[in-house]
Amino acid sequence: MNLFFNTDATSLSPIALFIQADWIVKIVMLGLLLASIWTWAIIIGFLMRLGKIRKGVKRFERDFWKAEDIDAFYRIEGENKLPTARVFAAGVKEWRRSTVGGTIDRDGTRERLATAMGAAVAGEIDELSDGLNVLATVGSVAPFVGLFGTVWGIMHSFTEIAAKQNSSLAAVGPGIAEALFATAIGLFAAIPAVIAYNRFSHGINRIEARLHRFADGFHATLSRQLEAEGKR
Repeated sequence: MNLFFNTDATSLSPIALFIQADWIVKIVMLGLLLASIWTWAIIIGFLMRLGKIRKGVKRFERDFWKAEDIDAFYRIEGENKLPTARVFAAGVKEWRRSTVGGTIDRDGTRERLATAMGAAVAGEIDELSDGLNVLATVGSVAPFVGLFGTVWGIMHSFTEIAAKQNSSLAAVGPGIAEALFATAIGLFAAIPAVIAYNRFSHGINRIEARLHRFADGFHATLSRQLEAEGKR
C-alpha cells in the first residue's frame, strides 16, 4: 500500500509516476483513466440489464405458450417493455390491422406479420446494442493513445538527457518508467473493454436468435388461425 501511494521522486508507484510525468502524458493518463471508468460503468450496466432481460424473456415466453387466449394475454402483457413483449405487440397490432375488414388477404397478412415482427426484433437489438460502440472504441483506441503518451514521454526523457548530459540509468529510468506507465494504463482500459464487447455481443446475438424463434413461432400460430378462419 505504501508503494502505491509513495510520491518520492525515486519511487515507481503509480501516484509518483503520474505526478512526475510531463503535462501531455498526464492528460493522456487522465483521459485513459476516465475511459476506463466509463467502460466499467457500461460493463456493470450491461451485466445487470442483460441478466434482467434474460429472466424476463424466459418468463414471458413461458406464460405466452401457456396462454389459451391471445387477446386476453395481450391485454395483460401488451404494455410490457421486454423485447419479446414488444415483438408480440407488433405482431398483434399488425394482425388486427390486417384482419379488420371483411375479406382477408392471407398471403399479404403473413408477409406483413413477418415484416412487422422482424422490424420489431431489429429495433430491440439496436436498442440493446447501444453502448457497445463505446466498448469497441475504447478497446481499439486506448492502446494507441497510451502508446502516444509513451512515445511523447520517451521523447521528453531524451530531451532531458541532452539538457543534463547525463545518460545514467538513475537519470533516465524514472522518465522512461513514466512514459511506459501510459501504455500500461491504455492496456488497463482496453483489455476489459475488448473482453466485455465480445461477451456482450455474444449475449445479444443469443437474445436476437431467441426473439427470431419467438417471432417465427407466433407467426406460425397466427398463420394457423388465418387458415382456420378461411375455412369458415
